[in-house]
Amino acid sequence: MKLVTFSAGAAPRVGVVSADGDAVHDVQELLPPGAGVLDVIGAWDALGPLLHERSAELTSVPLASVQLLAPIPEPRRNIWCVGKNYVEHAAEFGRSGYDTPSRSEAVPDKPIMFTKATTAVTGPGALVDPGPTTELDYEGELTVIIGKGGRGISREDAYSHVWGYTIINDVTARDVQRDHKQWLLGKSFDTHCPMGPYAVTADEIGDVTALELETTVNGERRQFAPLKDLIFDVPELIATISAGTTLLPGDLIATGTPAGVGLGFDPPRFLTSGDVVEITITGLGTLSNRIR
Repeated sequence: MKLVTFSAGAAPRVGVVSADGDAVHDVQELLPPGAGVLDVIGAWDALGPLLHERSAELTSVPLASVQLLAPIPEPRRNIWCVGKNYVEHAAEFGRSGYDTPSRSEAVPDKPIMFTKATTAVTGPGALVDPGPTTELDYEGELTVIIGKGGRGISREDAYSHVWGYTIINDVTARDVQRDHKQWLLGKSFDTHCPMGPYAVTADEIGDVTALELETTVNGERRQFAPLKDLIFDVPELIATISAGTTLLPGDLIATGTPAGVGLGFDPPRFLTSGDVVEITITGLGTLSNRIR
């Protein structure tokens, strides 16, 4: 099932994308008053079967006629993110001059974790505002959506805690990232976390390692990788984060980006006004955003 948050001239509403992908069924009447996708995930045991059974019988509108917002427009807390989680990207970042010397190892031996502010989230089709940076970069990433929370989750049990997946563009102000010698500030500008277009349930995806990710800029392929190339896979990331921190329903884990980001070119190819970044992941659709 693909869930969306959409607007058609009114307050944001929850929708289920039709089987053919052309329409959105408005399921707001099936939900508690004011509930959003985050609430649906938190009450999935009760609401999931209801949406499966009844969404197709409800009013639908053409997908092309609505404004899609981020599926989770206001996450309950910062997005968990992973740095240098593909071998070739770790190498390009290490030789770029933007990494700190103490962290410039080609392949990390433990996941490198940071977060991205919730206020950075924006939706598919939204403009990305560079803000005070002259070195704007893109990072296409598979993002895990936690369903069942928990602490001390084992690798073996990790997938039972996954509700589904979405796409995030981990837009980055490289100069800010470099100059402040940490990643939070340079990753958290407003609009620098495009998300969507859908929140897709795990049962619709199946084997995550079989997925492929592609990022284009103005139609030119910049990134391409199978998800099996992750250095630290989804179970390892869940086990690492939850070892001492309780994961909550609706938490988002952006799993890292492949090689091909702007800073990896010589000279770097940063984003400029009017550029269109499109990130496609098998089964998750295409996330497209233009730079203001």
